[in-house]
Amino acid sequence: MEIWRQAIDEVDAGAERVAQRVAGLSAHELRAPSALPGWSRGHVATHIARNADSLWNLLESARTGVAIPQYPSLEQRNADIEAGAGRGADELAADVRATAARFAEQVRTLPEAAWNAPVVAMAGWSHPAWYTVLRRWHEVEAHHADLAAGYGPADWPEPYVRWALTSTLTDLAALPSDLRGEPAGYRITATDSGESADLGWTAGGPEASGSGRALLGWLSGRSDGAGVTLRPDGPVPVPPPWPHRPSGF
Repeated sequence: MEIWRQAIDEVDAGAERVAQRVAGLSAHELRAPSALPGWSRGHVATHIARNADSLWNLLESARTGVAIPQYPSLEQRNADIEAGAGRGADELAADVRATAARFAEQVRTLPEAAWNAPVVAMAGWSHPAWYTVLRRWHEVEAHHADLAAGYGPADWPEPYVRWALTSTLTDLAALPSDLRGEPAGYRITATDSGESADLGWTAGGPEASGSGRALLGWLSGRSDGAGVTLRPDGPVPVPPPWPHRPSGF
């Protein structure tokens, strides 16, 4: 079974975990800073909900054959997040749940023929509709960690870590050298799976290794590199913005 089909239930479960966590936060905690610069936890929760709506738009485009943008504009996206960030826990959690359910219904009712239809991400690159499910998986897991409310890379489900690490290493290695950030020139190796990526590495060059979970936390910017071992020793390189544009299409 394709990984995106396996991910459908995982995405639903991840969104529900987000909703439960948001529902348990006080008004003060929701106004407090998240792990994302300039955003409160209320901003992050609102973004998770609006993202579900935006990816619903792409699946609707695949369903109908009518070009529908992910967001009307970057300005509207930002305005909608700002407008919703000040709500209370119950309203935010309900929004996360309702939009997740709407996205899930779209996924489960999309005609089989529509899954390979091309859709366009807000950043301008095209991908088949099925990749929308995997994009949503990133959103619910990474942004749950961004709430900075007791959930982090150590809590990510193992199926997510396995898929996200593989795609991250593949897509990072496919980036032009000038877009690889400080890890350029490194070999990165997962000690538990043996997966690796050479980012312009040559024999005797620098190497970074660690468990797949530790590497994903670092490369996604959701950890400070805890659990990552460098050779030669030194500060952990700052990775480029993540997730990367997928290299397969």
